[in-house]
Amino acid sequence: MPIYMDRHIVPGIEAKHAAEAHREDLKIQDEYGCRCMTYWVDEERGSAFCLIDAPDMESVKKMHDRAHGLMPHEIVQVNSNVVEAFLGRIADPEGYTDPQDPDLKIFNDPAFRIILIAKAKDNRLLKNSLGKDKAKQLTALFREIVRKQLAVHEGREVELKGEDIVASFVSVTQAVDCAVAVQQDLHVAGELIELKLGLNAGMPVNKSPELFGDTVKMARYLCAYGTGPQIRMASIIREIYKDEGRKGRNDKPLFYWMDPVDENFLQLLLDTLADHWNNPQFGVSDFCEKMSMSKSKLYRKSTELTAHSPNELLREYRLQRSLELLRTDRNISQTTFDCGFTSPSYFTKCFQQRFGLQPMTYVKI
Repeated sequence: MPIYMDRHIVPGIEAKHAAEAHREDLKIQDEYGCRCMTYWVDEERGSAFCLIDAPDMESVKKMHDRAHGLMPHEIVQVNSNVVEAFLGRIADPEGYTDPQDPDLKIFNDPAFRIILIAKAKDNRLLKNSLGKDKAKQLTALFREIVRKQLAVHEGREVELKGEDIVASFVSVTQAVDCAVAVQQDLHVAGELIELKLGLNAGMPVNKSPELFGDTVKMARYLCAYGTGPQIRMASIIREIYKDEGRKGRNDKPLFYWMDPVDENFLQLLLDTLADHWNNPQFGVSDFCEKMSMSKSKLYRKSTELTAHSPNELLREYRLQRSLELLRTDRNISQTTFDCGFTSPSYFTKCFQQRFGLQPMTYVKI
């Protein structure tokens, strides 16, 4: 059966309340063909999350409604391996029974996580610029150092699609320290592989069909279109980062803290691109209309945050997506039109200018 995670928004919830509701679910779960695996409760943020093996979403809703009446605000289907990677468990933690009520397991275990994205240059482009052996050596070093620092700083690597490394942390301080350590350990190698590091934080279920979907997406946005070698952080990281005053660290050149207004703009900008990048008719005027913004303001904010004008950003986005498509079985012509370019010759010219090689050469690497 599929596995679902739901979110209950309950202001003022306490760990005991969540434990009691979970116990009521367990009493009637069999009647709905469900298996309540575990839950997470976050008293500070007024949320609880249930992990349930169930026939469908409707069965989850009906079980909750009858058991305690706390209907979920959102439900998403999840992979249990991904849940365990992000959150560290898919069953109740041990040793949390209430002495006064042995059947009740009470634990305040928030599902809020800090997400780190570590991104290196496309592997084929690295081979083209540095040679196969050097590229292989640097890629192995990148992964070795990131994984070593994840172990040191209690981070958990999450297996998701793509070449990026995605990691989850409970502690914001550990996440920030891990990013700094990766950057320092790689040093010159980090420049060669064009290392990018992005940090964001959020809930596992929050308006996206993917677990931590919007949180991971924004962290990737920060990585993909950041300028310079700084560790780029979402505004929420600054809000919860409690250790800014450490001696011997000058934060300004090391970190780029995203302003909330700029962050919202960047998200809207790149979400708009994600929705329209493969439309060959989509241009700056359409951009302005979708963003409800004048051309001058769009140009100014786009160049400020991404170092690209809107036209340049659209072309860059299409070229980056073309790398993904060329790694599949698409030919050059298919990739051209699938990426919103109108001419294979123009696509080839742009690709050559941006990456320093022909698309066909890239395919053969």
